[in-house]
Amino acid sequence: MTPVLEVDRLAVDIRTPAGTVRAVREVSFSVRSGETLALLGESGCGKSMTAQAIAGLLDPVAHVAGGAVRLEGTDLLTLPPAQRRKLAGPGLAIVFQDALTALNPVQTVGAQLAEPFRIHERLSRRAALERAVELMERVGIPEPRARARAHPHQFSGGMRQRLLIAMAMALRPKVLLADEPTTALDVTVQAQIMELLRELRTEQQTALILITHDLAVVAEEADHVAVMYAGSIVEAGRVTDVFSRPRHPYTRGLLDSVPAEVARGVNLKSIPGSPPDLHAVPAGCAFHARCPMATDVCAERRPALTEAGPGRLSACHHWKELADD
Repeated sequence: MTPVLEVDRLAVDIRTPAGTVRAVREVSFSVRSGETLALLGESGCGKSMTAQAIAGLLDPVAHVAGGAVRLEGTDLLTLPPAQRRKLAGPGLAIVFQDALTALNPVQTVGAQLAEPFRIHERLSRRAALERAVELMERVGIPEPRARARAHPHQFSGGMRQRLLIAMAMALRPKVLLADEPTTALDVTVQAQIMELLRELRTEQQTALILITHDLAVVAEEADHVAVMYAGSIVEAGRVTDVFSRPRHPYTRGLLDSVPAEVARGVNLKSIPGSPPDLHAVPAGCAFHARCPMATDVCAERRPALTEAGPGRLSACHHWKELADD
């Protein structure tokens, strides 16, 4: 099956008072209809910046420095703004992690959910509102016709997230970017939101790109995973393969950091140190200062993302040693 979205060597630069830094470094991946790809990594690794670049929503201080983002073969980065806006909804949609700031506080939720239908399908105000009420009912909002007249602050966090998902899925997009969609929600609501995304993906055959640092969510929901560190993908493959036999020390460190049943007083495992400052990314492998397997070559030469088994990619000089463990 041909990928519906292909990201090819995407690079993003950010202008700062101290100079320009590269926040995303030649990131490449693809996703097919009905599949879920998870972008996994610590905060600041470039996951959200990658999503914003794909969606064309970068802050003014950031810009795409290279690469391509092809939606069904069309490079979104080369389209004029007017043509790209036409694809915002039916082609590609995004769910942000903070629903309260993503929704307009002075408009009713019904008006906001009706807007895509008025813009893209040229429906009347009344017909668009009817479609909005149907959407609210579909995502589990109680009494949708009455609640359509309410404003975002009158909903709980979980309900607001459902509204964001409804807005994103309104025009049945080919690709949905979900950027930390369950952040700050309690465990029960998290499960409900992920179940809703799963149902909509299956029903509409939407390709889902799930951005998260939650390994449990990735293990349960994703088909494939791309692990990011310091703006680059360091490992990629099927979730079951990557989680059972990691081919990069960073991935293994993330998996080992998951709390497990241990005796009282025993320290939890963690990855020492912190991700590098983007103004001072070390030469060689960006992870080598934190890596228990680092050797001289790791400090001298940046490893390329290469094949490390069937359907597996790794950017590590020592991935074969991990494979033999």
